[in-house]
Amino acid sequence: MVGFGQSYLNNTIVNRNYTKKASDPGKVNCGVKARTEVQLPDTPATPVVNPDLTGAFIKVPLVLAETTLQVVVEADIPLDPPACEIKRVLKDVFLTQCKLVPVGPFTEINDSGFFTSEGAKLFIEGYIRKNIEYAPKGCNSALRTLTAKVPFSGFADLTGDLMNLPIFGFGEQRRAQFLDPKHGESPRLDKYYFQNSVVYNEQPFCELISAEFFELDFSPNSFDSHKGKCSNNDSFNKLREKIVTDLTLKVLQVQQIPLNGNGVAANRHEDNC
Repeated sequence: MVGFGQSYLNNTIVNRNYTKKASDPGKVNCGVKARTEVQLPDTPATPVVNPDLTGAFIKVPLVLAETTLQVVVEADIPLDPPACEIKRVLKDVFLTQCKLVPVGPFTEINDSGFFTSEGAKLFIEGYIRKNIEYAPKGCNSALRTLTAKVPFSGFADLTGDLMNLPIFGFGEQRRAQFLDPKHGESPRLDKYYFQNSVVYNEQPFCELISAEFFELDFSPNSFDSHKGKCSNNDSFNKLREKIVTDLTLKVLQVQQIPLNGNGVAANRHEDNC
């Protein structure tokens, strides 16, 4: 009994020392720290411009093409746990590869060793990121979310659709062989002369503009919607999707563009007018 009394006494002391009085709700400070901003003086500044812009050049990304590609994919997405109803599907597009391949015909630019290409193929690769919200089987089940990546790939022919022509330079590699001095009818296999040149090009790249989705989602297995609603027995564990995506993007290449005396990019057809 002494032990129980001592424990009770100790608990009483502890509770007495750590019991805090509830604060009065009427005395709670609801104020928010804030300050009033002061308007600073704003004086227009005169820009410093190079007075000798005649014959100047700038190096900027130039739009080669702006096109809309239609991507058509079909995918089966597993659902775990199984679903009895699809609530909402949100989508985004991610490009993992976008490469422009020139296919000619090529035209040399003023004997410079650089060529323009009037034809090109655009190779793209990426995935559609889908966030699926669905209700699993059971009347009181919480909503579930599933993130799926649906890959796609393909190419487009941009021949005739280029707003500006891409520029590429090509290197050369030469090899000279020698005759065997002892046997003039045979070449030497241990003596060669090599000469090569390398040209480094600006890689064309892409920018996403917009994506428009049209899709049909359904269960590939037979499913009774009337019986499946809030049912523990009827559900589906796979979602089949047929997706049509209109993907709009820009193809650009960093190029050197001339400026006229007013600082405006000169028209590349100006000499023909």
